[in-house]
Amino acid sequence: MKKILGITVLAAFIGGAAAIGGYKLFERNQSGGTISEKQQLYFANNPLKVSSSGEVDFVQASAAVAPGVVHIKTTYAASNKKSQSSPFDMFDDFFGGGGRQMQRQPSAASGSGVIISQDGYIITNNHVVDNAEKVEVILTDRRKVEAKVIGRDPNTDLALIKVNETGLPVVKMGNSDNVQVGEWVLAVGFPLDLNTTVTAGIVSAKNRSIGIIGREQQGNEITEEEYREYQRTGKRPDRPANTSIESFIQTDAAINPGNSGGALVNASGELIGINSAIASQSGYNQGYGFAIPINLARKIVDDFMKYGSVKRGYIGVNFVPLSADNSSEIKTSEVSGLYVNDVVAGGGAAAAGLKQGDVIKKVDGVVINDSPDLQERIGRLNPGDKVKLSVLRDGSLKDFTVTLKGEPNAGVLASNAPKTVEVSKLGASFAPATAAQKSKYGIDNGVVVTSVVTGKAFDNIGVEKGLIITKVNGQAVNSVTDVQKALPQTRNNMIYMSGVSPEGTFNFSFPAQ
Repeated sequence: MKKILGITVLAAFIGGAAAIGGYKLFERNQSGGTISEKQQLYFANNPLKVSSSGEVDFVQASAAVAPGVVHIKTTYAASNKKSQSSPFDMFDDFFGGGGRQMQRQPSAASGSGVIISQDGYIITNNHVVDNAEKVEVILTDRRKVEAKVIGRDPNTDLALIKVNETGLPVVKMGNSDNVQVGEWVLAVGFPLDLNTTVTAGIVSAKNRSIGIIGREQQGNEITEEEYREYQRTGKRPDRPANTSIESFIQTDAAINPGNSGGALVNASGELIGINSAIASQSGYNQGYGFAIPINLARKIVDDFMKYGSVKRGYIGVNFVPLSADNSSEIKTSEVSGLYVNDVVAGGGAAAAGLKQGDVIKKVDGVVINDSPDLQERIGRLNPGDKVKLSVLRDGSLKDFTVTLKGEPNAGVLASNAPKTVEVSKLGASFAPATAAQKSKYGIDNGVVVTSVVTGKAFDNIGVEKGLIITKVNGQAVNSVTDVQKALPQTRNNMIYMSGVSPEGTFNFSFPAQ
């Protein structure tokens, strides 16, 4: 009897020690590791209890997700920002800009976010927190806490923020690769400043590119007209680099202003996307919403947590998506896949043996029909990762293993991106205007305002990022050096500037300091 009692006590002791050790391991891992590891540990101890009865019933999925979706409120410095309305303008559509002239006073906006770890990491859209002076998170228990921006990625419209709280409810990440057209989904967020709102719909398409993220850039995709000119002259189109990645999940679940950054989840309550944009002439839901696949978002989040910035790998090719409309022009019988019109010297594709004229048909065994298919797959990978490309060459399919290169070797378009230099006196950064921008506005010279520092000269007079300055104190400018040389040549201690913007030409002046 004593022996049995002794064994029982020993077993209890071992079990208790194991439980304590397991808890300590869980606690230790919650403070570090990738977001996938954090989620795995959390849901091992807090299993998602959602079942399917064979009928459409979103009650359990809504209950599981809603506590982990938060309301984000942002405050901006005073500015004379004039918004331009656009069917695909994320800022206008989600924050109600509508082309109104905003007064010079602090402004505010709101969006949504998704809690992805117990210790306060929240994923949202870049455009929700971009340029915000203050970011506040309102939790579902109505607590209001200030958040710190960990990282922003304009190329995917994703951002990671963090609040100093623990024990928060977490939304489980699913697998966006498994999403199917016709599948039921829920959109959860804070539309129109309402409290937590759940809407239902179906996935109406995948791998959608609508040009919203990189619309101010001209990217790697070369138009048919440009390609014909390239064939005729051999001259590459002159334009800034476009590293945006668009491969949206399209849904008809109702999404309205304020849903931006919220959760798109499947019927099992798993996060499959981050709501990002709507296609609307009015700025409100008209049946089309777009979400960033969670498999892409997971890589961005892990990079922010590990490096503080996104580490992106590149194949090193320029391509044209094939279709029935352009295949004859390119002189190929193929109507699907990506036609390689240029291989970047020193890039991963060149080292692997790809050539101009190849047609990329698969990436790691997955069929590629259009550029978003490729962009999203490669966007999940890092420099140094290997990817298998199945390429059609001379009528047969061949496999090439490409080692992705980092930013410096990304390709001609990326390495030719204009260098940005700050002029502290103006509180702004500038880059030389590209040939494409000069052609668009009919100008011979200019520098682009690439950023504006809050509280400095440009910000105080309402100069915005994206404007092109053509003259400073009557002197034509083509570079930051030109700007710096022209600044001292004031008249009556005033600095005079001229330039162009989508609204037309402009002139302004302000006191020299």
